[in-house]
Amino acid sequence: MKTVSVIGAGTMGAGIAQVFSQIGYHVHLIDYKQENIDRALQKINANLSKLTTKKVYTEEQKEAMLKCIQPSLIYNDLLAKSSLIIECISEDIEKKKKLFKDINSHLSQDVIVATNTSSIPISGLASLLDHPERFIGMHFMNPVPVMKLVEVIRGKDTSEKTIATIVAIVEELNKAAVLVNDSPGFVANRLLFALINEAVYILQEKVASAEDIDRIMKLGMSHPMGPLQLADYIGLDVCLSILEIMYENLHQEKFKPCALLTKLVESGKLGMKNGNGFYQWNGMQIVAANY
Repeated sequence: MKTVSVIGAGTMGAGIAQVFSQIGYHVHLIDYKQENIDRALQKINANLSKLTTKKVYTEEQKEAMLKCIQPSLIYNDLLAKSSLIIECISEDIEKKKKLFKDINSHLSQDVIVATNTSSIPISGLASLLDHPERFIGMHFMNPVPVMKLVEVIRGKDTSEKTIATIVAIVEELNKAAVLVNDSPGFVANRLLFALINEAVYILQEKVASAEDIDRIMKLGMSHPMGPLQLADYIGLDVCLSILEIMYENLHQEKFKPCALLTKLVESGKLGMKNGNGFYQWNGMQIVAANY
């Protein structure tokens, strides 16, 4: 059985662990907090139960997938047994650097290491490992089990063999791999966060309400979700962090975080995760806040 280690049991890590278990990989789901692992396993179980109810899988298949996922609070011995390692910790460059320095001595001879970063240039992270040619970006989209795209990022040292292997794995997951070169935010988030930031500026300038900004993008541009609702879904703290990374690296004014976004995060309004952002979230009830 093929083995993948997923480091970080947050929303993205849980989704990645699930999709690999669905194609029969043995998955080490690693996090430093037991509560994160417990939450991830509950989410995976709920997702697979829904698919079982819809007759996509049998109960036996669901149980087999869940058994494929081995949770752990340590990684030292597990990494040496993995053919692929995917880092999914928070979007904090210093935390990622520390992790890659820590795991470097525990890697097997031919393992591929991938980062799920959505904005941090990967070549600098690759330089922390002994074999940067086997380092690559795998930017999964949220929610991972649903979204088809995986943005595959080529670092300056990434080998063609590594790229071919990862593209084949993405296709094995029944997803579409799109290969891009290393750049802050890559393609998906350079486009998306320029849009989100501009939407916040429009709201701050009182050109239109949050609800109407989102309605315009949904009805006029066929977006499934408006940019402000999407920002709430992503997490306003995450949006702010990504914009700060891109502004710092690209020095383009369009990525300078809007003051309203900064103000909301500083006041603890983080979006759907805590019920308050550009909208007020109460279960399925979503009401636009007044700014």
